[in-house]
Formats: sequence, structure tokens, C-alpha cells
Amino acid sequence: MTTTSAETVIAPPRARAAVTGATTRRKQGLQHGGWFVAPFLVLFALFVIWPLLRGVWLSFTDANISGDGASFVGLDNYREALNDQLMWDALGHSAWFTLLVVPCITVLAFLLAMLAHHIERGKWLWRLCFFMPFLLPSTVAGNLWQWLFNPGTGMVNHVFGLETPWLTDKSYAMLAVVICTLWWTVGFSFLLYLAALQGIPAHLYEAAKLDGANAWHRMVHITLPMLRNITGLVIALQILASLQVFDQAVVMMDFAPGPEESTRTFVQYTLEEGFTSYRVGYASAISIIFFVLIAAVALARMWLLRNREEGGR
Repeated sequence: MTTTSAETVIAPPRARAAVTGATTRRKQGLQHGGWFVAPFLVLFALFVIWPLLRGVWLSFTDANISGDGASFVGLDNYREALNDQLMWDALGHSAWFTLLVVPCITVLAFLLAMLAHHIERGKWLWRLCFFMPFLLPSTVAGNLWQWLFNPGTGMVNHVFGLETPWLTDKSYAMLAVVICTLWWTVGFSFLLYLAALQGIPAHLYEAAKLDGANAWHRMVHITLPMLRNITGLVIALQILASLQVFDQAVVMMDFAPGPEESTRTFVQYTLEEGFTSYRVGYASAISIIFFVLIAAVALARMWLLRNREEGGR
């Protein structure tokens, strides 16, 4: 009884001291950590938050590229954008490009990762070859494939015996941009898949072999389910990146919108309005519309992922 009373008397001060010490350490950690985070927060506010707020304000004005004489016009820019057929065409081109690129790059990256993961000889060389194009600047990749698709001197038509006007026919122009993008950017998704494959426990495959599962069954019932999260990440990143396509399309078409404006993307149209037509206010408005669409895609992906995780529990 005495021991119990002593513990009752002594335990609360010890508990309070432990809580106080933990709180003190947490505050000290926040104070010290804040100094490390502060430079990033300053740069983030300077180069992200402020331009975003500035763009929102300009979208409600008729500002030109000189920045002088801007007046408030309310929602006029947004009303004009919703009735702008060229804007919707550019958005359609970006969406069509995304629909072509995302499935192809997801499947191709997975197959290349499987090959690099299971090959025995020269594994480092295969990984280097698959990832190397991603290290090239976009202008280099665009100029390279512009030369390869050249109807007269390009290697594509010469090697395959074709006479396809890749860059001068609207039926092939977007396909040429897609092929360039697949070659250039598949290395990033390939690297994600390869890292995920290396993280799958080997004993799962060993157990499946003992149960008589062949290679196809192991891939369907072990590999693909274990890569479900990384596949969702790859698809989300590729959707966000593909919707913002600009560099390779512009470089391959010599800074033009392509044959019959078939490769003019949303980002390109925004730049044309802002820096060619000098309508900064209108360009800001359509940029905000595009930002909302991109944010909606990102939020939808997060919502689907959370629902899937909650369903898995």
C-alpha cells in the first residue's frame, strides 16, 4: 500500500517533467529547423507565390507587355477566353498529346525496367542507355528529332523506306512530337519503375515458384500489384507534364504552330497572346484557367489515391 502511494505521488511529477522536456525539445527543433527552411520559403514566396498573385491581378486588367496604362476590366478576359475557339483548340491539342503519351510511356517504361532488372550481362550499360536521353536539354532533343524526321535527309524515312511528311502534314506532326517525347522522357519513369522493382522482396517470387507459378503468373499476381502505387505516381506525373508540353513541339516546328496549327499547345498559345499579341492581361487569364485545370487533375489524383488506400484498409 505504501509503495503504491509513493508511486502515485512520484509518478505525476515524472510524467510532467517528461512532457515538459519533450515540448521543450520540440520547440527547439522547430526553432533550429526554421532557419534551414527559411531560405526556401523566401525563394518560394518570391518566385512562386508572388508571380501567382501578380498573374491573378493581371488577369482582371487589360495590361499590355509594357505594363503601362493597365485598367481594371473585371471578368472580361475570362468571358473572352471561354468563347475563344483558338484557346479551346490549343487545349484540345494538349489533351490529345497527353492521351497519346501517358499510356505509351507508362507501358514502355515498365517494359524497359523489367528488361534492365532481369538482364544479367551489361546491366549498367542498359540502364545508362535507357536513362541517357532524359539528361539532354529539350532543345537538343527537339533539334535531333527534327533532323531525323526531315522528309529529304532524315534517317527515319531513309532507313524504313518511307516518304512520310512528318513535320509538314497535320496527320503526322503531333505523332512526330509524341515519338520525340517518348524517346526523350521515358528514362525518368523507367528509373522509378526500376527502383520499385528492386524493392520487391525476392522471397515472394521464390514462394510463387514453389507453388508452380510461371513467369506470367508471377508478373500478374506479384509484380503488377506491388507496382500499383508507383504506376499511379508515373501516370499522375506524366499527365501533369504532358499537359504542359511546349519545348519539343515548338523546336521541332521551328517555333511555329505546326501544319494547320495542329501542334499549337496551350502553353504556346498563352505565350503567343502575351509576347506576340502583347495582351498580358488576357494571357494571364488563360494561364489562370490552365492552372485551375492542372490543379483539378492533381487533386483528383490525390482523392483517388486516398480512397484506394482507405478501401485497402
